[in-house]
Amino acid sequence: MNQPQAMPAAARRILLGVSGGIAAYKTAELVRLFKKAGAEVRVVMTPDASRFVTPLTLGTLSENEVFIEIFPENESGSWTKHVALGLWADLFIVAPATAQTVSKLANGACDSMLTAVALTARCPLLVCPAMDHDMYIHAATKQNLETLKSRGVHVMDAEHGSLASGLIGQGRLPAPASIFERALAMLAERASERPGPWKGKKVLVTAGPTREAIDPVRYVSNHSTGTMGYEIARSAARRGADVVLVSGPTALQTPEHVRRVDVVSTKNMYDAVMQHRDADIVIMVAAVADFTPASPTTSKIKKTDASLELRLEPTIDILASFGAQKGENQLLVGFALETDNGLENAQSKLKRKHLDWIVLNNPNEAGAGFGTGTNRVTLIGKDGTTVDLPKMSKDEVSEAILEHLELP
Repeated sequence: MNQPQAMPAAARRILLGVSGGIAAYKTAELVRLFKKAGAEVRVVMTPDASRFVTPLTLGTLSENEVFIEIFPENESGSWTKHVALGLWADLFIVAPATAQTVSKLANGACDSMLTAVALTARCPLLVCPAMDHDMYIHAATKQNLETLKSRGVHVMDAEHGSLASGLIGQGRLPAPASIFERALAMLAERASERPGPWKGKKVLVTAGPTREAIDPVRYVSNHSTGTMGYEIARSAARRGADVVLVSGPTALQTPEHVRRVDVVSTKNMYDAVMQHRDADIVIMVAAVADFTPASPTTSKIKKTDASLELRLEPTIDILASFGAQKGENQLLVGFALETDNGLENAQSKLKRKHLDWIVLNNPNEAGAGFGTGTNRVTLIGKDGTTVDLPKMSKDEVSEAILEHLELP
């Protein structure tokens, strides 16, 4: 396989579980295949797996931290990672799955990060056994594999060939290319199970604040929590769309069936947005900083009796930049947070930035703006349409907004 197929846009989060068999060294190639296809890969290992392939190798290839212990030495609250990883993944692959790991998965053991994630994961599980032939055909192993299959777990048959013991028989880990192809088929099937009016459409949503560094510990930002943008992304996913959410710093969990790209600064967000400029529908909800410090320092600014003068310069206008190159069949939606002359300012922004719709709200109104569970907005279309929505939960507001969008 010279050129791996691309992953489905809304199903690119691969969690790879590696257990302690000689075939563990092959997982480096498996990670490489997924990364080349555009997937985000995270790895969990049993302690014995690190005897065959190092966490440093898989961490370098995946560009993510590798987890082994449920209770890591770094007591930073990351002991709940098994829950977060289980919710994050679109597909959990255990390869190789040794006889011991197969037994633990079948019997619900929870003694490593790998087995703990298996009990919390809500995504499909693909188990790829690898062991000596006599272990593979043993009645206990066969029963454990049948138990997993009866629960809906996908199991790839081991391949026939030379084994580490020197014997020849069935027990080899399927080739990384074969596992990759099986994973693609599972992800495509999962994507096809999400019908909706926006099926086949790619939706790009921005959310949250951006942060502009003053020095290594201080920044310019705003009060956005990202809730409105996350609800928009969730509503688009409910409609069957492939959703990419470009998010500034928030404390929110990624909505189901949404691919999240984390950014910090306005420049970071601009770069991420432009990587997805092929989206059919673009909804920019993020509260992007309008100004950034002109000369951020690389060292912490010390407090003195003298006042601090901070010179700011405009940030890049992401919405205007996208609007200037908007395709004929793209739908572009912006948000306007206005405290004065709201309707006039929003209509001006709509025209200047080549938008199809703009969503106006006022943070000074009760139940609207930052940090609330509700919002009250006005939709303004480029054809002059104006729709005033009453105060509703942000989930309801997101549904109402998407109902009024005419798909390209």
